[in-house]
Amino acid sequence: MIGIIEVYGSMLLRALGQTLLLTLLSLLFAMVIGMIFGLMNVGHNRVLNLIGTIYVDAVRGVPLIVLAYFIYFGVPAGMQGLGFASFRLNALQAGTAALSMNCGAYMAEIIRAGIESVDRGQMEAARSLGLSYSSSMALVVIPQAVRTMIPSIINQFIITLKDTSILSIIGFPELTNVGKTIVGNTLKSLQTWAIVGVMYMVVIVTLSKVAKRIERRVNRGR
Repeated sequence: MIGIIEVYGSMLLRALGQTLLLTLLSLLFAMVIGMIFGLMNVGHNRVLNLIGTIYVDAVRGVPLIVLAYFIYFGVPAGMQGLGFASFRLNALQAGTAALSMNCGAYMAEIIRAGIESVDRGQMEAARSLGLSYSSSMALVVIPQAVRTMIPSIINQFIITLKDTSILSIIGFPELTNVGKTIVGNTLKSLQTWAIVGVMYMVVIVTLSKVAKRIERRVNRGR
């Protein structure tokens, strides 16, 4: 095991960095997607409600591995069929898109639940002061909802971090994919996957502790 760390330690650390980069990019885009569709689902426009519901149900109903294959192989093939012969997506772009769409669907539900957890009287009070619906949502409701959403958002970050391992199937050089390469070079499966597992565990346990601490602070602040 020590020999693997000495020879492949830098490669594993780079792969961990790639995993964290993919997770952060995906969570950033997922927040935008989640906010858009979450607001659609809490609004009073039935058309927007329907669009938001269809997106959330459709994306959550498709396995991430299928979504990754669709974006990495299917979308370029479709674009080339439309005449865009040079259209390509690299593994980072396709992986970020797949994770963002998948995570965004769950973020939409987190945001919807967070907004609905705020007492309706807050919106009514803001509207009675002359604020528009959008201003009331942005200035009054969402800031209160964020306090409720933060622990769930961190938990979703952890889930997304673990889901990056699925993207080894499209060749993205994240931690699991590099682990496969090391096993192929050394034939030391037990030691390699033990190292990879510990690296995942250290990051995820750290994030879990942060989530619990934030949740305790939020609960004390109420």
